[in-house]
Amino acid sequence: MLLLALLLQTSDSAKARAIHDRVMTLDTHVDINPANFTAARNYSTRQGTQVDLPKMEAGGLDAVFFIVYVGQDEDLTPAGFAQARAEAMTKFAAIHRLTDTIASARIGLATTADQARQIYASGRKVALIGVENAYPVGTDISAVRTFADLGARYMSLAHNGHNHLSDSNTGERDNTWPNGGISPLGKDVIREMNRWGIMVDISHPSKQSMMQALALSQAPIIASHSAVRALCNHSRNLDDEQLLGLKKNGGVAQIVAFSAYVKCGQDSPERQQALTALRERYGLGQGRGGFQQLTDSARAAFQHDMLDLNRQYPPPPRATVADFVNHIDYAVKLIGIDHVGISSDFDGGGGVEGWSNAEETFNVTLELVRRGYTEEQISRMWSGNLLRVMAENEKVAKRLRGTT
Repeated sequence: MLLLALLLQTSDSAKARAIHDRVMTLDTHVDINPANFTAARNYSTRQGTQVDLPKMEAGGLDAVFFIVYVGQDEDLTPAGFAQARAEAMTKFAAIHRLTDTIASARIGLATTADQARQIYASGRKVALIGVENAYPVGTDISAVRTFADLGARYMSLAHNGHNHLSDSNTGERDNTWPNGGISPLGKDVIREMNRWGIMVDISHPSKQSMMQALALSQAPIIASHSAVRALCNHSRNLDDEQLLGLKKNGGVAQIVAFSAYVKCGQDSPERQQALTALRERYGLGQGRGGFQQLTDSARAAFQHDMLDLNRQYPPPPRATVADFVNHIDYAVKLIGIDHVGISSDFDGGGGVEGWSNAEETFNVTLELVRRGYTEEQISRMWSGNLLRVMAENEKVAKRLRGTT
């Protein structure tokens, strides 16, 4: 029996390796820090990040959406919007610097689904751009076209905290919904996103905002990095009604390998309180910053304090690749293979045991093979479904602009 098990494992691994080498693997959510996109320090060499070009090449991760993320505070003023816009532009510039100057022979920027396939076929890695939080749009609708011209191909209206465009999933903490979903200005932003081919991302906004986006958008929408709420009751995850709404809309749920969204309720109350206090101390709550926004010294200090916290309040076991694929299985059974994709949220808190960085990407394909998925199904989940939705948004944009 042991010999048979070993032979089956070897067979699965060889089959998975061949499939992994043939399909285009695409991760829809990878956070960045512009400090890692300079001449002195950049993704052409190994960094202390979960994603860089050497790790992508070693792990067979072919394409990623690099994220233009700007957090927010209560400053819904012209000055606050201007500062946020400047931060967003810095991240756009960093991504273009990587693909245009730093490593143009190894990675190219795709702004259409066809371009993504062409770059992949050339042997290079593929960069795409997503905007997490439309707060930098401010009240200037023309910013949507500016972002589109810079390569943005999806955008979420809100992040962790309500803004002037949409309510956030975080409203579940106190059942407060200032916009009742999407604000009138937010609805205008969605219409403009449709005009310029930017996919509507509903991973962070509230459920009510998502349901309104389904009704409003003329093109299929996406959840760029969410898991299944039936398996982990977290406000960032999608319940069955939301998943079925995505199916009806023709969109795709990019299931995220974020341990806390894959396995819920594992932390003790004391650990949860300590984690909240630590994150607030470093400005990692609902405020403007995120881990990738911290300075090198602040990140080192945070990691040191996190080690101390883990010694005092030991963390529960991390979710595994198998736990993650349980979410994929659930979504596939509920809404079908055509509406399910894969994401990591690397360098933004994501990762599970077995897929902790880009170098371990093969392990996801291996687990899918072990679950009985075919090469064609795996190809759709890794990239085909997302690129289909992206192409459909391109078609809608051309029609709305009268360019078809």
